[in-house]
Amino acid sequence: MRSIQLKDITKSYNGELILEKLNLTIPSGQFFALLGPSGSGKTTLLRLIAGFEEPDSGQIFLKDKDITHTPVNERTINTVFQHYALFPHLNVFDNVAYGLRIKKFSEEVIAQKVNRVLHAMHLEKQIYKSINQLSGGQKQRVALARAVVNEPDVLLFDEPLAALDAKLRERMLVELIELQSTLKTTFVYVTHDQTEALTVADTMAIMNQDGEIEQVGTPREIYEFPASSFVARFVGTTNIFSGRVIIEADKGYFDIPHLGRFALLIPQDKLTLYNENKMLMSLRPEKIMISKKPLEGFSNHIEGVVNSIIYYGRSTQYNILLANEMIMHVFEQNDEHFATEEISYDDKVYLYWQKENVVLLLK
Repeated sequence: MRSIQLKDITKSYNGELILEKLNLTIPSGQFFALLGPSGSGKTTLLRLIAGFEEPDSGQIFLKDKDITHTPVNERTINTVFQHYALFPHLNVFDNVAYGLRIKKFSEEVIAQKVNRVLHAMHLEKQIYKSINQLSGGQKQRVALARAVVNEPDVLLFDEPLAALDAKLRERMLVELIELQSTLKTTFVYVTHDQTEALTVADTMAIMNQDGEIEQVGTPREIYEFPASSFVARFVGTTNIFSGRVIIEADKGYFDIPHLGRFALLIPQDKLTLYNENKMLMSLRPEKIMISKKPLEGFSNHIEGVVNSIIYYGRSTQYNILLANEMIMHVFEQNDEHFATEEISYDDKVYLYWQKENVVLLLK
């Protein structure tokens, strides 16, 4: 198992700068996700690690070995592509065996390795079928098997589930997690789908549209404690307010024009630093309680009118029009064990949240 380190990576295409002095360490033996919008440079980063592209400047290390200019076939790295890249003229067995034959393994060893990995992928009944006879999910498993059978140090995934339907994608995500847990190989998973990244990743990096890494952390760290408004908005849904921090009697408040002052939880060593600063306040919709009547026990509350309602099955999203004309999003779980009041369009409602649920952002 080997970690990947990218040092000061710069890459341009046709004069357009994609990545500039990017630094990133991908831990060994983890399921690592690269998440970002289209055009953020995440696929370019993957191609650089794989060896399909070379950086304009900078270095790429696999553990302590510089592989910046190492040819693709000499890297112990395999890639699983979005469109499978299988050989249509070969059956399942021969597709998976292809890389082993290139490496001159004996047919006996090839048979052992291929049969073992196809069994692990639940493809033993498809072993001699044509690729054209397989479903989308089965083709994806064959592509995975072909990558895994070579026992690489690192497996790269370039939006591998984008072509699958929602149910199959969900099942394949679980299988990928189980596979990585079994192999203990470093998985690097590129996606623009936040749900996929949050589901599979041990650690994840968020890239912005300028090819910069905004934050690296566990899914929980990134969701609960985003480092910027970009991360807060891109990973999940949030409410962002502009305002000013005010410290009075060693207590923190956030003053939002035309809405009021709301309690904050600020560490004592940050009180002076934050005082009078213009900042952003992020508040996740599921952290907010909605009610048609006044409640007690909350640090903060605000009033508004229901502007629209979206029913998702497991939850309902309420979009609330506030006094400053902003829309505040609220998620409420639909739990049949707890009767909730009926909230309708144009209802006046009270929104409540605790000061611990607020995240302050500088940008």
